[in-house]
Amino acid sequence: MAEGKLGNVLKNWQAPKAPSFKELSGRYVRLVRLSAADHAAHLFRAYDGHDHIWDYLPYGPFNSSAQYFRFVSELASQSDPYFVAIENKQTGQYLGVQSYLRIDPNAGSIELGHICLSPAVQRTPVSTEAFFLMMQWAFENGYRRFEWKCDALNMPSRRAAQRLGLSYEGIFRQATVVKGRNRDTAWFAAIDGEWPALKEAFNAWLSHTNFDTNGQQKESLRNLTRLVLAQSDPMQDR
Repeated sequence: MAEGKLGNVLKNWQAPKAPSFKELSGRYVRLVRLSAADHAAHLFRAYDGHDHIWDYLPYGPFNSSAQYFRFVSELASQSDPYFVAIENKQTGQYLGVQSYLRIDPNAGSIELGHICLSPAVQRTPVSTEAFFLMMQWAFENGYRRFEWKCDALNMPSRRAAQRLGLSYEGIFRQATVVKGRNRDTAWFAAIDGEWPALKEAFNAWLSHTNFDTNGQQKESLRNLTRLVLAQSDPMQDR
């Protein structure tokens, strides 16, 4: 067979384990396995009055804490998606959730999604470190590919993916229907060969030395991750 017609042989590669951790902890955030009893009431209060956070998700908003409790109970019983609650270590408040999904150990692929954050924690070191801890666990446990997908109209999510060092991979047109509306899906991903540079970028950005006495960043994460990108999102280059 002619050389170059097949993919590279993955010597000594073994399929990674599926997520089963109970907690991941960093400088600013603690991620714990989602529990309706422990987290639903706190999260409902954190989300209350901010119905826009549900715009691009296939569920929500929720009319009552009881309705949200039942919803979280169902989520917490599943292993794919694998949900965690996001705790601000400084305040002890639970301010969001996120999950692994489409977990495929045989392909070494895993996705981060179902991200729902209170406005109080968006674009802060807490939310950034929450993402970093999930990415770190995936790559350091043997996954080869870490994915992020979002509604193509959701520009804040597309900007977040780029800032976090995930390369743009294209648009899947008419990928699904969400709440009775068409959804084109934008794909982003990082691969294991990019992880060492991304880890260095995140550690540099999350360091206390990167923030002044008012908590303002000195160097942006996007500047630290942009050189790792295999391809930029064309919508953000306009």
